[in-house]
Amino acid sequence: MSESNFEWNEAKNQENHQKHGVSFYEAQHAFLDKNRIIAKDTTHSQEEERYYCFGLNEDKTGILTVRIRIFGAGYWRKGKKAYEQTNSI
Repeated sequence: MSESNFEWNEAKNQENHQKHGVSFYEAQHAFLDKNRIIAKDTTHSQEEERYYCFGLNEDKTGILTVRIRIFGAGYWRKGKKAYEQTNSI
């Protein structure tokens, strides 16, 4: 992958890299693994949905565990509308 396919907050990326030793650029490879596994995180949050993605790292020598937050329906609707407008759907 020569270019990032994901967007993120750079300050949060730096914080994550310092805390976990993995940048968001590296973490995105777990999502691109065709054999990835997505599992609901039932332990860490009662207020919002969170999931884990388990997938291979960039050079396929290790497995990354990435925890993600799912935004509310309002956020999804805005994204869906933007997608439809951009792609003339």
